[in-house]
Amino acid sequence: MQSTLVVINILGAVALLLFGLAQVKEGVTRAFGARLRTGLANSTRSGLRSFLSGLVATIALQSSTATALMTASFAERGLVNPRMAQIVLLGANIGTAVTAWLVAAGTEVFAPLLLLVGVMLLRNGSAARKGLGTALIGIGLMLLSLQVLGMATEPMRQSPALAAFLNLLDSSWLVALLFSAALAFVSSSSLAIVILILSLASSGIASPGLIVVLILGANLGGAIPPVIATLASPPEARRITRGNLLVRTIGCALALPLAGIAAELLQSLPISPEKMPVDAHLAFNLLLALIAWPFGCLISDLMTRLIPDEPEKETGPQFLDPEELHDPVRALANATREVLGVGDQIERMLIRTENAFKHNDPAPLKEIALIERRVDRLQQDVKLYLSKLGQQGLNDENARRSIAIIDYAINLEHMGDIIEKGLCDQLGKKIAKGLKFSDDGYKELADLFDLTIDNLRTAQTVFVTGDVNLARRLMEIKVDVRRLEKRSAEKHLERLRDGKLESLQTSSVHLDMLRDLKRINAHIVSVAHPILDESGSLIESRLRQLDQRS
Repeated sequence: MQSTLVVINILGAVALLLFGLAQVKEGVTRAFGARLRTGLANSTRSGLRSFLSGLVATIALQSSTATALMTASFAERGLVNPRMAQIVLLGANIGTAVTAWLVAAGTEVFAPLLLLVGVMLLRNGSAARKGLGTALIGIGLMLLSLQVLGMATEPMRQSPALAAFLNLLDSSWLVALLFSAALAFVSSSSLAIVILILSLASSGIASPGLIVVLILGANLGGAIPPVIATLASPPEARRITRGNLLVRTIGCALALPLAGIAAELLQSLPISPEKMPVDAHLAFNLLLALIAWPFGCLISDLMTRLIPDEPEKETGPQFLDPEELHDPVRALANATREVLGVGDQIERMLIRTENAFKHNDPAPLKEIALIERRVDRLQQDVKLYLSKLGQQGLNDENARRSIAIIDYAINLEHMGDIIEKGLCDQLGKKIAKGLKFSDDGYKELADLFDLTIDNLRTAQTVFVTGDVNLARRLMEIKVDVRRLEKRSAEKHLERLRDGKLESLQTSSVHLDMLRDLKRINAHIVSVAHPILDESGSLIESRLRQLDQRS
């Protein structure tokens, strides 16, 4: 009966720890989720920034699994270079270790205060403050769980059964590593298992070598949940999570025979023996990052060979149901949904092109031609579908909507042509010649890229809703784009006059990209024309009327 009570208390303490972790993740996501995702996606231009973004995101979210899944999703969309994604996860691994070290640093005395402040923020405040309050409550519960875990494991110090079980594990370190990995996988938290190992270390019933082995197992098991979560994902996402698992597996395989030596080394350092698990956890991940970092490209290439791209499937129209041509309203709705999908493909092309531009990497451009052919096919299918609908006769309103859908589909197809034959060709030449934009020129083009993608998303909304105010705002943005393009061209010419080498080398590419992005925005804004025309907000000519004088 006593042993059953001890097990229940331990499981309850671990459950409290996991619940606290979940609260921290939920609260931080609610308060800072958008900023974290944006920061993680935009902070991967260099290895150091990628590493730090993974570290910071994991400490904030208290979950390397969440960071791994976000990074994998960004890699899938071409927002993160595969090599940089592997470095992000090296930073995430250290972020988990730092979190464990902070939790074990004797801060449990602050648990009541954190719970109090968290509840106060949760009861009164904005959504961001409530999210922060939830996170503070989660941290307080985590610290409180340490006290509960310490009290729960107190009777285990004199337990002959536990001592015998640990002796069996100590005689077979491979079994001990796999046992710890299984616990981390089942709990979906390496941090929870590290804290549990910490309680064993404080009780003094486990040998230092076994503690190091159990820490290695927790690291290995913590890399498995992201792999499971991305089993059905595209190859780009699976490569990232499996690459991280491969790195941890190799690290554990190399470290396992040296666990005894590592334990002796840690014992010789002026650190508390009770805190050895978190110190070993941090040391392992630091060494793993130092060793694996230079092999980021090799790991990325290996994963590409092991997980090749899936054969491209013929993707025809999904919503153009010929059986519904007898109902104009439903048929027009089908065509609208199909064209929205075409718009999503154009956004994908823009994001991949921007990623190639920002990372000076031609890899994201490889898929552009394939997507552009798909866009061509779909816009042809939409025009054919609506032409059949028009043969049955349409009232004025439905006829206007049909023309608007066809016009938008044609403009999207033109955008795809500009991206493939303009932007991609220019970037390909720039990358092949090893050219570099000036810092000012790079920022001007990056800002115009971001604005173009935002405008496309706005155009998609205008296309669906027909909102006049949003359409007018989109037309006003066209003026901003024209001014931005003109100002950038003028500044570029100033840099040429000043003799800046980067500007001289990339002059043609810079001006051509400005022109192409401006043309894309002109096609984007066209979606607002029929809406504003119907509302009487457009005039036939932009030319000023001149006074006729004799």
